[in-house]
Amino acid sequence: MRQTLFYIPETLFGYPLFGFGLLLAVWAVAAVVVMIWLWRRQGWNADTRGYAVLLLVLGGVIWGVLPKIVEPGFGLPIRGYGTMLLIAFVSGTGLVAWRGSRLGIDPDVSITLVFWGFIPGILGARLYFVATHWDVVRRLDATQRLDLWRTLGEIINIPQGGLVVYGALIGGLLGFSAFLIRRRLPLLPMLDLLTPGMLLGLALGRVGCFLNGCCYGGACELPWAVRFPLGSPPFMQQLEEGKIFLFGLKCQGPDFAPPTIAEVEPQSAAAAQGLKPGDTLQAINGARIDTVAAARWELMTALRLGRGVSIAIRGREKNIHLPIPVVLPRTEPIHPTQLYSAINALVLCLFLLAYDPFKRRDGEVFALFLTIYPVSRFLMECIRVDEPGIWGTPLTGAQFVSLALLASACVLWFYLLRRPAGQRFVASNALKG
Repeated sequence: MRQTLFYIPETLFGYPLFGFGLLLAVWAVAAVVVMIWLWRRQGWNADTRGYAVLLLVLGGVIWGVLPKIVEPGFGLPIRGYGTMLLIAFVSGTGLVAWRGSRLGIDPDVSITLVFWGFIPGILGARLYFVATHWDVVRRLDATQRLDLWRTLGEIINIPQGGLVVYGALIGGLLGFSAFLIRRRLPLLPMLDLLTPGMLLGLALGRVGCFLNGCCYGGACELPWAVRFPLGSPPFMQQLEEGKIFLFGLKCQGPDFAPPTIAEVEPQSAAAAQGLKPGDTLQAINGARIDTVAAARWELMTALRLGRGVSIAIRGREKNIHLPIPVVLPRTEPIHPTQLYSAINALVLCLFLLAYDPFKRRDGEVFALFLTIYPVSRFLMECIRVDEPGIWGTPLTGAQFVSLALLASACVLWFYLLRRPAGQRFVASNALKG
């Protein structure tokens, strides 16, 4: 796992880089050049207007979003998840363009097709995550009211993680269908064209999930089990479940419970200092501690900064000083379900590419995807522990969506098999550029 690959500094040559800074100036020049080139090449048509909207959104992100993501003293973090998402998009688009060129489709048209599915797909993936993880996304002010701007910044902070595949599929299909309707293009052949590229992007995107630590599995005793580091999503879950010691201490219970020590790690510095279960924390490194959540936060912060802690215990006159552990805590071994999912998507991508020359009807490649992927995803959810069951059942939201997609696959196969075999797509002039 490597959530942050590196940082881009806040300033360059003494000038601010983000907000009203150098990056916005570079964007303005590049946007003008691109729009002039598009206008001279194809006129002020729908595609040109679409690129104009994308460029405006990019400018808005540089001006309003990036400054809120910058970490003071470090700079703009380049996340492993966001980097892999970009690589996934480029790779998937390249595969679509290559396959499209073999069908006589102009690569520019293929790339436009991908964009119309990609942007709505990202929006759908993020909206799905926000809707199902609102307690994680929202930010509150000192009065416990919703902090609108901080929450908005968290919602659009996609490079840090928080995209759901099924949300991307739904949003992408809606955007893609809208483009095809506008261009009066056949739906099923285009879905066959896009599906392997989408799966290649998914495979690479799941590597980003591994770097980020999200979409994790349950306990694992196999040789390839992984132990995620301090601060990762599985670490935080196991910490809340009382499976991990911080400085030899466990404070269990709800976030707003009193910060009472539940367990002391044997032979730790905390045990040597005489700390015992039932002691109540009052302060850590001078910060007042009133809740379990506050205690965990201060202990985690000290570990991240590589510092020891000074703990004030109720009923004791002197503070307890604990050094930084020689070995930082990690999670218990768990399944690397992100890598399982990456392998699954890559194998399915290769299978569909191999099947495509033998299909008898347009739409069969996409129908196979709708048949196989929901089954593998349903089974994958059985070993993932990052999502709870919903509606009073042990099934997760993704499992319910998988069942719905399987039902859709049955309907699609029924439709396809009633059509005459041997009908194959031939590129029209609208797709040849």
